[in-house]
Amino acid sequence: MTDIAKNIEIIEERVDASAKKTGRRRSDITIVAVSKTVDAYAVEQAVKAGMRDFGENYVQEYLKKREVLNDTLNWHIIGPLQSNKVKYILDGVCLLHSLDRLSLAQEIERQCENKGTQISALVQLNIGKEPTKSGIYEEDLQCFIQDASVMRRIRLKGLMAIPPAAFQADDNRPYFEKLRRLFDRCKAEYPEFEYLSMGMSDDFEAAIEEGSNVVRIGTAVFGARSN
Repeated sequence: MTDIAKNIEIIEERVDASAKKTGRRRSDITIVAVSKTVDAYAVEQAVKAGMRDFGENYVQEYLKKREVLNDTLNWHIIGPLQSNKVKYILDGVCLLHSLDRLSLAQEIERQCENKGTQISALVQLNIGKEPTKSGIYEEDLQCFIQDASVMRRIRLKGLMAIPPAAFQADDNRPYFEKLRRLFDRCKAEYPEFEYLSMGMSDDFEAAIEEGSNVVRIGTAVFGARSN
């Protein structure tokens, strides 16, 4: 049986050590425990071990877990979001990591306007230009941000990306470094940018050392997934 509490203790130590290498503290880094495909009991174990931020890929999973878990948790949607699912995330989701196209931004704006609410979101970049992944290409980023930033109901808070699969954590450092430079450039123009979400179970230390302040960690918390 996976010892979730022990896993989290080890991750906390590793995150702290990586943060210190860049002159930051553990508290400067948000750990999002990726709870997709795991049950509510496993999430509860992670909560008892100190986790407060949880990431879901699928809206239906998020809704089911939110029903049985308390509202003090911070829920993140980190997977591709279909336009017809937008209305289900406007209550209870603290951050959408996967704003990846203008049509989605327009639908979010419309739904938020109807509901009289707002949502915080990260722009998802396809940093490796992989055809199987969602996201904005680097050369289109400036125009996308300009178009989305005029929308009153979407608060753009930063960038997210999933680099190409790598054999070793350090293989992704060039992508992480490029993402940090893009983030710094965007933040200079849009001071409300706060979050650079990059790094997962296999490479979060390298990501933190290159400037990430949000890491999305699933397998290292909950163990290998069955599907």
